[in-house]
Amino acid sequence: MTDFSNIEYLKSGNQQQQKAYKILTQNRILSKLAEFDPILIGTIPINIDIENSDLDIICYWKNKIDFKEKLNSVFGKENEFTIREAIINEKESIIANFKINDFEIEVFGQNTPTKNQNGYKHMIIEHEILQSKGENFRLEIIKLKQKGYKTEPAFAFLLGLKGDPYIELLDYKL
Repeated sequence: MTDFSNIEYLKSGNQQQQKAYKILTQNRILSKLAEFDPILIGTIPINIDIENSDLDIICYWKNKIDFKEKLNSVFGKENEFTIREAIINEKESIIANFKINDFEIEVFGQNTPTKNQNGYKHMIIEHEILQSKGENFRLEIIKLKQKGYKTEPAFAFLLGLKGDPYIELLDYKL
């Protein structure tokens, strides 16, 4: 199983993964967030990204104000920088977005350890499903995403899951 907590796996990945590795390392994005236990999640790590996929980084903050100040100080001058607060899964969340080169980057933080956040759990489950279902399934997911499906609803559709895809996927067993 890939260790997604360390982005070294991207170096030997596909072209987009290698490009993501270069952006993240040259701009020291994860090292600037190191105190918040950052993990790159989403479609690029598991090779189901499409043309406009962004780099999603989740973080664990203990103090919301410190986290917001850090995001503003290290990324506030990046192109199209925005930061907002939201309640997601009944938890206070901080979301910062910005662009570096061609990549949109989203930094998402909650007061929940990163490996316990739903975004990470979804990615691990999706990765396991992709490993078990093979290349045709992966290509079908990409086709659905190109048609406008979000990732979790695409998986739920192909797996025949009923109800909220974000919840159903967490309960999915191979």
